[in-house]
Parts: sequence; C-alpha cells; structure tokens
Amino acid sequence: MIQELNARSREIFRQIVDAYLETGEPIGSRTLSKRLAVSLSPATVRNVMADLEDAGLLFSPHTSAGRVPTEVGLRLFVDGLLGMGTLGDDERRSIAERCAGTGNSIEGLLERATETLSGLTRCTGLVLAPKTEHPLKHIELVSLGAGRALVVLVTETGVVENRIIETPPGLPPSALVEASNFLSARLVGRTLGEARIEILAEVDQHRTALGKLATKLVEQGLASWAGGEPGGSLIVRGQAHLLDDVQALGELEHIRTLFAALETKETLVKLLSIVDRAEGVQIFIGSGDALFNITGCSMVVSPYRDGRERIIGAIGVIGPTRINYARIIPMVDYTAKLVGRLIG
Repeated sequence: MIQELNARSREIFRQIVDAYLETGEPIGSRTLSKRLAVSLSPATVRNVMADLEDAGLLFSPHTSAGRVPTEVGLRLFVDGLLGMGTLGDDERRSIAERCAGTGNSIEGLLERATETLSGLTRCTGLVLAPKTEHPLKHIELVSLGAGRALVVLVTETGVVENRIIETPPGLPPSALVEASNFLSARLVGRTLGEARIEILAEVDQHRTALGKLATKLVEQGLASWAGGEPGGSLIVRGQAHLLDDVQALGELEHIRTLFAALETKETLVKLLSIVDRAEGVQIFIGSGDALFNITGCSMVVSPYRDGRERIIGAIGVIGPTRINYARIIPMVDYTAKLVGRLIG
C-alpha cells in the first residue's frame, strides 16, 4: 500500500504518525500544515487526511477534525516509513553492564535482561526462557504453601534453576517428598527430555507406587519443564509500565487479558514458533495480529541463540501501540544478541 501513496500523502501520513507517537493526541490539519516542509493549505491537508482515512490508515477518535493512525496505519508506517535508530556505544555498554552479574543462573541472567529492557523502554519486558538441556545432578521440590511448590534444578554444569509450579488441591507434604524421590531416581544424569518418555510411560502403566495426587504433580511438572513444546518458562517484568498509559477501564481490561494470554502455554508455543521461522526482530501491533489480538498494545520481540546458532528463546517488550519503535527495535535486537552470547 505504501507504494500507492504519492509523496505528499506519505509525508502527511508520516507527520501524523510521528505526532501520535510523540504525544498520543490527534493532530488537526491546521497544526499539521505548519509542520510540513512544503507549504500546503489546511484545506489541502484535510483532503489528503480524508483520503488516508478512506484507505483505513487514519481515524478520528473524537468529533474534532484531528486524526490518529489506525493499527493498520501503524503497521504500514513501521514496515515502510520508519527511520530506524541505532544504539550508541554508551547505550550498548549500559545494557551490557546491567545484564552482567555474578552467579551462573540462566534465570538470573534472563531476569536482569528483562528488567533492563523494561527500565530503558518504559514498557513491560518479557523473555521466553530456554528449557534445561544439560543433564541434572540434583532436583528438589519444596512446598511454598497451598497450591504452589518450588522446584530446584541443578545441572551437571553447575547451573541452578528455580521454578515455581502449581500443585493439585489437597496435596499432602508426603507427596512432594515422594515425587522428589521418584524424579531424582530417574532424572539425575539425564536431561529432562531424555527422562520424560520413560517417566510418562511408567505413570501411564501404573508401574509406580505413587499415589494419585503425586502422579498429577509429576505429570504437571514434566509438562511445564520438558514438554514437546519448544519452550520453557516465561518471565515478565515491569507490568506497571503498561498501566502508565491506561486511560480508561476498558484499556485496563485489555491489559489484564493480555497478561492472561501470556501465561498460557499455547501462547508461548506460538511466540517461539513465530520467531523461530523468521530472522531478527518481529513486531506485532494490536488486534490485527493473531498472536494476542489485543487492541491498543504492541509487542517487539527477537529470538536469541545458543553457541551453535540454534534459537532457544525470545526476548522483547510489550507496550501501548505508540511506543518509540525507532529506539526500541534496535534495543531489543541488541539485547537478544547479548543474551545469546552470554548463554552461549
């Protein structure tokens, strides 16, 4: 569609989007005519704005003459008109320093990277963490109270991962001990994936002495840790940044719906499968995208790779549709590459 717009229409459209990304407010023809490099009357600008509205690229949020871009318009702008920024040496150094830290926990690294992106972009940061593929030397389940338990995994390489899982209602403390012993006997010295088939077969054939509730715990734990899906846990940081731009209760409900979607396994699978099929940063804008289908929100995400260039996870941010794409896209791209190098 961008090729179908003449130079005048493209420039007016660009100015409208730039003003929206800067202020979030509609801009009228009189104000817009003063921003243009060429001299055009407000009447001429209004005619072009009307044509862009007919094309589905603009709409008027109020009864005033001001216009803002639609989600389709934003998508067109990002794909065809956005002037991409670059990160300076100071910004790269700042991100690297914030992501660095003592210890060898992958989860800790990913949390620091997510918090760094959230803080620098004023958006919600998210990262799809890789599942553990190194053989384990220790596994322990610790009760955190009703309905929750902490799983401590230590690999033979010394990496420590802590994961919180939901437990079935009414689970007795003895079931956690029973499940820990059961898993330790079969997981130590193996990866989660290697042990999964054997354990599930034992569960299915009732060849173990586990009680009914402990069996549910094992099944749920394995589904969370090493299922057939290409992904592990999801870490989200900076949710409060999304609420900074909430203007109405309706938007707040959209935010709640978004986080509910983030917590589902199906969404994680979709997210990683999408980035797995494409190179570089991926951008999802509003309800026109099938992944979240959330009006008023955008996601910028990039895969990160291990030392053998295999995609093992994804990192990015979620914010309102008027985020600073030119600054955030290269920031997400750099952080994803940095995380890949640190993990690799």
